[in-house]
Amino acid sequence: MDTATIMARLLYRDALMLILDKPAGLPVHRERGALQRETLTDWLDDLRFGLPRRPELAHRLDRETSGCLVLGRHPRALARLSSLFAAGQAEKLYWAVVEGVPREAAGTIDLPLAEEAPGTGGRRMRPDPRGKPAVTRWRLLASAGPLSWLELAPVTGRTHQLRVHCAASGWPILGDRRYGRGPGPLMLHARRISLPLYPKKPPVVAEAPAPAPLAAAIARIERGPD
Repeated sequence: MDTATIMARLLYRDALMLILDKPAGLPVHRERGALQRETLTDWLDDLRFGLPRRPELAHRLDRETSGCLVLGRHPRALARLSSLFAAGQAEKLYWAVVEGVPREAAGTIDLPLAEEAPGTGGRRMRPDPRGKPAVTRWRLLASAGPLSWLELAPVTGRTHQLRVHCAASGWPILGDRRYGRGPGPLMLHARRISLPLYPKKPPVVAEAPAPAPLAAAIARIERGPD
């Protein structure tokens, strides 16, 4: 990554926030116990655009997940954005390519999640009726052979929620080494975000283009069986 690359991935900018298209494989912060590696935090100073403080994350994406990531440009903006996410007012849509074909065209997954005990090979979540509420709405966009292209809309924002919900439903996300079978890049992308940041204006909407591996997988599904 370099300054030109991070600037080219800027999807939206105003006085309060930035929206970036985070590349897959880039952690948003230094991960506990991980080897020293590049993180998004290393590049936040390049995104000041004249302000005295660097922007800060309003939410997070997994290291393997690409797409729309929101940053607040100063403490007041960050507090406003954080309240939108906490209240469920930030509308997020993800694209995923999964192994398997859902029986319905759309549905809702209501499956509480809890964190597994330490020592299980990194942070890992599991379905648990006593866990925290976790709800995902989903829609089948296309399928071909053993693969499906889904639109996922998380109502809640639990760690690894979409990955666990898809796996528990019988269609793990392609490339998910933790909850699926892998290998390859994780086919999960934060495609779109809508934020009602300004009371008297329409929501701010940003869309991130699908990265090349995901776009290729979607194209194969849309073409259908050879």
